[in-house]
Amino acid sequence: MTEFIWPVPAEHPAFAGHFPGNPIVPGVVILDQALLFAEKLLAAGVDRTGAWQVGNAKFLSPVAPGEVLLFALEQKASGSIAFSVKSGERSVASGSLTPPAP
Repeated sequence: MTEFIWPVPAEHPAFAGHFPGNPIVPGVVILDQALLFAEKLLAAGVDRTGAWQVGNAKFLSPVAPGEVLLFALEQKASGSIAFSVKSGERSVASGSLTPPAP
């Protein structure tokens, strides 16, 4: 398992419309960050082009500006990558991603 830390920038542009007065990180932003970390996990000399597939994604708890998220990624024997996201002890999201073929 490989872990990555992402401090949610308080000035992230998604907060402007999601939701004014009570901003939370949109699920798609968390998913995008998981994809970026998955690409880093596989970057060791592997050339992959094409689209990733989201096997599943669950968003369990809202995330506010400035929170620090811990992404834990694990490559499975099938080639997919399982991810979980926490803020402290609170589970925020989980799911699986399938990379494009090499």
